[in-house]
Amino acid sequence: MSFSNKKIQQGLEEFVASTQQIPYSPVAFEKGRGAILFDHDGKRYIDFLSSASSSNLGHGNEEIAKAVYEQMLNLTQYTLAYFNTSAPIELAKKLCEITPIKGEKKVLFSTTGSASIDASIKLARAYTKRSKIISMIGAYHGSTYGAITASALSLNMRRKIGPLLPDFYHFRYPDKNNSWQDCIKDIRDAFSMYLPPEEVAAILIEPISGDMGLVDPPREWLVALREICDEYGIVLVCDEIQLALSRTGKWFALENFGVEADLYVMGKSVGGGLPLGAVIGRKDIMESLDAPAHLFTMAANATVCVAGLKNLEIMERMDTNKLSVEKGDYLKKKFEVLREKFDFIGDIRGYGLSIGVDIIDPQTGEKNPNATAKICYECFKRGLILIFLNQATLRVQPPLVIEYEEMDEAMNILEGVMNDYSNGKIGDEVLSEIKGW
Repeated sequence: MSFSNKKIQQGLEEFVASTQQIPYSPVAFEKGRGAILFDHDGKRYIDFLSSASSSNLGHGNEEIAKAVYEQMLNLTQYTLAYFNTSAPIELAKKLCEITPIKGEKKVLFSTTGSASIDASIKLARAYTKRSKIISMIGAYHGSTYGAITASALSLNMRRKIGPLLPDFYHFRYPDKNNSWQDCIKDIRDAFSMYLPPEEVAAILIEPISGDMGLVDPPREWLVALREICDEYGIVLVCDEIQLALSRTGKWFALENFGVEADLYVMGKSVGGGLPLGAVIGRKDIMESLDAPAHLFTMAANATVCVAGLKNLEIMERMDTNKLSVEKGDYLKKKFEVLREKFDFIGDIRGYGLSIGVDIIDPQTGEKNPNATAKICYECFKRGLILIFLNQATLRVQPPLVIEYEEMDEAMNILEGVMNDYSNGKIGDEVLSEIKGW
C-alpha cells in the first residue's frame, strides 16, 4: 500500500481524535537518518526538533535498532509488575549512576514522562504525609491527571475535563516581567497567609521553562526554592522530561545551576526513541509507596530498556554533553549574526542544543506570533523542521548528532525565509494552516 502526505493527513482527520495533535504542517515522515528526515512524498528535511526532544541521538540509529531487534527475537517483554528481566535492572542502575543526588538512590519506571510526573506527586505525598503541591504558572508537565493539574499553560488542558486534582497551587516563574525575588516573595507570602507550609508535599519545577519558550531562570531563584524546601521539609521535584540526557550539555539541566533536587523526572529521550518514563530519587522517598500504587504492565519492559541502555552507552562514548555545548555555541553564534541583519529577532538564549529565539515586533519589542508562524511554516516548505513555543519563540533542539554542515544548511534556509518575510513575500494565508502552541 502506498502512502502520501495528503493521504495520511486525510486518514488523520478521519480516524484520529483531534486532541491527538497540535498541527504545525501536514507532513508525514517515513524515514530518517541522524538529523535528516524524509516524508512520504520523498522530500528531505533537516530536523531542528528531535521529535520534541525525544530523539536526542537522531533517527535510524543502527546500534539501537540492532539491540531492539535482538531483544525482541529473544523476549519482547514480560511484565516487571510480577517478574524480573535483566534490562530494567541494568537501566535503573545506570540511571542512578548519572543522577546528581548524594547518597542512595532508586528508580521508579512508568510508560511516559507524564505518568512519571504522577509518580513524583504520589511519592512526595506518601513520603511527607502531606497533600499540597506547588507548581509554576506557564508550566507544562504532561497530560495524565496529575501532570495536567500541575500544568498551567493552555486552557485546552483545563476545559471540559474537570474536576482536576485538589490541593495544587501555581506561582509565577521568573522572567523579564517577574523578578526572582518577587516570585519567591509570592510563595513566602502565601505561606504566611493562606497556604500552610507544613501541609506542602512538593514544589515541582522545570529547571528551564520549556513550553513557555525555553526561559532560563536566575540561579538565585532555584537556590531559594531549595532553601524553602529544606526549611519546611518539602520535596523538590525537577521535571527533566524535555531537557535531560545532554540536551543542555549536562545529564540533567538542573546541573547547570548547581542545585540538587530530591526527585528527577525523565521521559522522552530516556527510552532511546521508545516510550519510557522514570523517576530517580532519594532512596527514603522512593521507598514510601507500596505496590501496586504505581505500576504498569508494560512499564520498563525489556525491549524499551535495552534501547535505553544502548542510548546511554552511545551517549557516553560520543561524549554528547561536550558535543551539545560545542554545537549549541556554534548555533547561537549563527543566530547572533542573523540578529544583526533582522531586527525582528529578539532574545537568544539557552544551554547546549536547547535554544530559544524570540521573534518580536521591532517597534514595540513585544512577541510577534504571526511573524513566527509565517517563518516556521515557510521553513517546513523549504526543508527545515522548526516549530515555535509560546506563540513567538523558535524552538531550536536538533539531534545531538547533527553535523556542522547540516546546521549551516539549516541556517541558510532560515536566513532565506527571514529575508522573504522581511520583504513581505510570505502571505497571511499560511496562518490558517499552522496552529502550534
